Amino acid sequence: MRLTSALEAAYHRSDEFLRQYHGVGLVDGCCMRILTAEFIRSCAGPEQFLKGELPEVAFIGRSNVGKSSLINSLLQRKGLAKVSRTPGKTRLVNLFRITSDDPGLSRFVVVDLPGYGYAKVSKALRAQWAPLIEQYLDGSEQLRAVVVLVESRVLSEQDSQTITWLSSVGRPPVVVATKVDKLKMSERVGALRRLQEGLGLVEGVIPYSSVTGEGRDRLWAVLKERIRT
Repeated sequence: MRLTSALEAAYHRSDEFLRQYHGVGLVDGCCMRILTAEFIRSCAGPEQFLKGELPEVAFIGRSNVGKSSLINSLLQRKGLAKVSRTPGKTRLVNLFRITSDDPGLSRFVVVDLPGYGYAKVSKALRAQWAPLIEQYLDGSEQLRAVVVLVESRVLSEQDSQTITWLSSVGRPPVVVATKVDKLKMSERVGALRRLQEGLGLVEGVIPYSSVTGEGRDRLWAVLKERIRT
């Protein structure tokens, strides 16, 4: 996939490239405050998906990418999405109702989808997840944004396939690179560039750290833009 001329120019100037990934000059900063975050239910089948009018934001990624930690960090709630040392613990579609102090995004739903790619999960169980995830992503009328989480240090074929499929069904994702706190500043340009090129992205990835909170405001700004569109 061909990069835009702006990104091609940025590749020749690492300082500009880094500024892009910190969000400077692209989308205004966001200081949205989460007022409430409550668990609604876990869905084992499409009949349990919500039929309401609230906009939905879905999160998906490989089983060890740090999805639960990112959701908790983004919503500033410890333990809302269950974090486990054993990847693959999210086995249902989990729904959370969120309220914020932002008038343009006062009420919405966060959807935590099962992680993919964990080898120790049985093939039979993985075969159950795939249709459930696909039915939600392809069929939800209230879905406004899909966030695909990729690890900043790992380029995965499964991530590439997920991004390609989402784009093919009209759900171009927001791509977030997790665990950037594990990268030295001198390593970031190369790591983010490899991800963007390897995943065939026109737009850049958003670097995020659930440990430091880096990237939180940037991600909220992008999500607000998607949801309001």
